[in-house]
Amino acid sequence: MPGDLTEREVSMGNMRQDSSTIAWNNLGEEWFELAQKGESRKCFIMPHMLRFMGDVDGLCILDLGCGEGGYSRELTRRGAEVTAVDCSEKAVMYSMELARQEGLDIEHQIRNSNDLFGIRDSAFDIVLCSMMLMDCEDLEGTLREAARVLKPGGRLFVSVLHPCFDGNHEEGIGRQGIGLDRQVVVKNYFEPRQWEAPLWGGKTPVLWHHRTLEEYVKNFIKAGLTIVDVNEPRATDEEAKISTAIAWLQKIPLYLYWELKKE
Repeated sequence: MPGDLTEREVSMGNMRQDSSTIAWNNLGEEWFELAQKGESRKCFIMPHMLRFMGDVDGLCILDLGCGEGGYSRELTRRGAEVTAVDCSEKAVMYSMELARQEGLDIEHQIRNSNDLFGIRDSAFDIVLCSMMLMDCEDLEGTLREAARVLKPGGRLFVSVLHPCFDGNHEEGIGRQGIGLDRQVVVKNYFEPRQWEAPLWGGKTPVLWHHRTLEEYVKNFIKAGLTIVDVNEPRATDEEAKISTAIAWLQKIPLYLYWELKKE
């Protein structure tokens, strides 16, 4: 496994603390429950990311912002060698326990995504950042570290809430109507850039960040990453049968995916 720590050595050590690490450490078990039963995550976000990633057998992968470890476990089942990293100690411990229950060999580390100390340069074929770049305070530092630990020619796979269609619903990018006739109402694309609110279906406030397309792309370039592919998945007819919320994704792309390459 990359780095010097084993699964048994997951103490937070000198992890950098910022508003993002504090918010997600406070969320704890509420997130695990939401992640396990989250319809969009299980039936749309995750399946599309795994499809974009393709065959991972034999590849060394960093699951950065692993949360409860769903991707880490699935990628390990598919033959990848996975290191799972998250800033939340509770999330890492939860992910470790589920991996143990399945007999999966996954290294876990507790780190702020902007400081992956203990992980050597050019260690991974793939770094996965699924639905986490919009949650971290330090986007530039996170991308710098992701690029550092990627091998030359390695790929970074990213998914985020689509900046053009999701944001603070009260002040930024709102909703009008219900069901399939619901519309996106852009009140202010640029603001607010940060706010606190619970996750959908949750009660504990977490810190949200809104970043424009320009900010994402400029930071990709600054980190030395080249955009290889961009996807705005549209729900298939089969996916649309799952629920009205997913059927709406035949009209509006709420999720944006990038594939980037380290030259």
